[in-house]
Amino acid sequence: MSEPLDRLHDQTQNDWIDEELAEIRQRLSDEDAGIRRIALLDLAELDDEQTIPWYLHALRHDPASEVRQEAARLLAAWETDPVVSALCHALTDDSETVRELAAQSLSEFKLHISGRIILPWADHTETYVRIAALRALRELRLPESFATAQNNLSHPSPAVRREAVGVLGWLKHTDALPRLAEIANQDEHAEVRRIATGALGYAQDSSVLPALLHALRDDIWQVREEAAHTLGKLRLQGATNALISALSDEYWQVRIHAARSLGKLKAPAATIPLLTTLEHSISNLRKEAALALGEIGNEQAKSGLEIALSDGDPEVRKAVRIALSQLNLQASTQS
Repeated sequence: MSEPLDRLHDQTQNDWIDEELAEIRQRLSDEDAGIRRIALLDLAELDDEQTIPWYLHALRHDPASEVRQEAARLLAAWETDPVVSALCHALTDDSETVRELAAQSLSEFKLHISGRIILPWADHTETYVRIAALRALRELRLPESFATAQNNLSHPSPAVRREAVGVLGWLKHTDALPRLAEIANQDEHAEVRRIATGALGYAQDSSVLPALLHALRDDIWQVREEAAHTLGKLRLQGATNALISALSDEYWQVRIHAARSLGKLKAPAATIPLLTTLEHSISNLRKEAALALGEIGNEQAKSGLEIALSDGDPEVRKAVRIALSQLNLQASTQS
């Protein structure tokens, strides 16, 4: 493998290749893959942008997957067009680990120009490539990715649909809300429904309330948990009764988010149900109930909170003190 690498180095300026680089260059051509991999690590310590072609050569041409893996991982430090392109191509590498590391490196990039290179790969024929490309596009919030993400919502792979929903959630494009609401309620895969339910949290009005209330009745508790959280995030007053019902969910994780959301809604109707929750055997649930009662600020809760001052869990007692302080503050401002 030394000849292609030698030709690559011949293109560099002679005065740039110092003694240390020359030694690394020699090791990058060694027959032992372990030595070549360590050479890449030593090259990374130099932190020299002019060495990028050496990593790219290793990623594209080295016969050993362990060397290509190292190149894919190290290239995350260099967000340039050739690097982004090479990592996209590495998503089709024969080695699963190389593909995974290339996907991880792509997900760490932050520039819109990188997104424009990645975008066509979100329509690749291979499912894994689509998943990785969509995941990399997510936090870039590239406007051009909207149409591609919309198209991938109908892909047969739930993993592709999940990542497409994630892209739309980060874009916060209101035109996507009706489709996201449909997916939150109808997708056959629970994780896709959960992600879509959370993505509805960027809505600016109550148009998503029916979909979120439907999700709060989903067969899968993780979807219900997400719905309870999102309803509180949006502070949708029409959700009060459904969230009160969710305080009796069979899963405590759903109950916790229902309690938090009721506190955010400052719903007086939730006072008695939350006082009941304050007696639950799970301490985290008692803590959240106390904090929610403080947020609601209903004087009806005072006697129940005072009893809870003797709770056996110090975190619950702390939450109760905070809640009572809020009630006292509210009483003083009203007098």
